[in-house]
Amino acid sequence: MSNNAPIGIFDSGIGGLTVANAIKQYLPDEQIIYFGDTAHLPYGDKAPSSIIEYSKRITNFLIEKGCKLIVIACNTASSLAFEDVKKVAGTIPVVNVIDPVVDVVINNVDTKKVGVIGTRATINSGEYK
Repeated sequence: MSNNAPIGIFDSGIGGLTVANAIKQYLPDEQIIYFGDTAHLPYGDKAPSSIIEYSKRITNFLIEKGCKLIVIACNTASSLAFEDVKKVAGTIPVVNVIDPVVDVVINNVDTKKVGVIGTRATINSGEYK
């Protein structure tokens, strides 16, 4: 896989564009393919099996486009489909939007309380516990 290959980012809609923008600011020379699944939004009221299936299909699309990295920019897909997306991606690295935030919160000794706002599916996944 070429270093010039794009980074693939997906979300259930357009909210993940903030993640894409942050990546572009930090890595301005990287090409990005953004997939906003507006056909199925919102993910939060869908069955976990549906969210996993949507995420796997999108991952396959991004792989077909030659992406060197897959970013799940959706909390709901991150909480329910991360492991499945990693299996589909094989050797292509996959990152989600939950783990980095949790790492920052855990490693900040000044943090006493944390509030989480999420879709029903994200909260019910137990990922933030």
